[in-house]
Amino acid sequence: MQKIPFSTSQHALFLDFDGTLADIAPHPGAVHVHASLVSTLHSIYHLLGGALAIVSGRRIAEIDSFLTPLVLPAAGEHGTQWRNAQGELLELDDQVIAPMLAPIVHAAEQLVQQHGELLLERKTAGFALHYRMAPALYTLCWNTLMPMVQRTPALALMRGKYVMEVVPSAIDKGTAIASFLQTAPFAGRIPVFIGDDVTDESGFAKAQELGGHGVKVGAGPSVALHRCPNPAALRAWLEQAVHTPQPRLSGLLAHAA
Repeated sequence: MQKIPFSTSQHALFLDFDGTLADIAPHPGAVHVHASLVSTLHSIYHLLGGALAIVSGRRIAEIDSFLTPLVLPAAGEHGTQWRNAQGELLELDDQVIAPMLAPIVHAAEQLVQQHGELLLERKTAGFALHYRMAPALYTLCWNTLMPMVQRTPALALMRGKYVMEVVPSAIDKGTAIASFLQTAPFAGRIPVFIGDDVTDESGFAKAQELGGHGVKVGAGPSVALHRCPNPAALRAWLEQAVHTPQPRLSGLLAHAA
């Protein structure tokens, strides 16, 4: 088990939301945020001098609604949206993507019309097709969307936990983390990225490439060199971090085999 010191002056913390800070829910809108989480994140934000950001597949507005009244630095839609520490919001021009995305969205809409258990979640520059209520439809959804995406190099199809997302191919959580690390107060710090899903793999890889640490929440193969058993354990460690000047991730995080 490798100990990772978490210094308020040396590290920058990047956190996924669903399945990491909050437990996975049957529906994206049904996620429950534990009462103490907002105050814990607020305290850690100040302990780190503002070097704390949420990096999620959700839109930034959704993240804000769950963490109100906090308005943290954030990357939404896997980096398609980006809000820096000064509160400036940058977004990919969706008009560039929209024409290429339209026929794929139409195909997804037809799937939803034919199978009411599916849920289509539209985003600024892409969409997510949730099949949590009908796992048996995975192959149908994948075989419908993947050939269309393969013909569109500007787009990529990502698999998550009972969800597949069509996103701009040049942007991912790794590029979002790299962008944060070029700006204050993140610049010059050691990145720690904590996430739970396949869509977080680019973030783990980038954090480790830049001399930091990737932490996978839960089971499953990953490039992350560290593990956290579940969101509850992560929340407990974050609460501990508020009261410990330099808490260590040992005890919570096991060095991956």
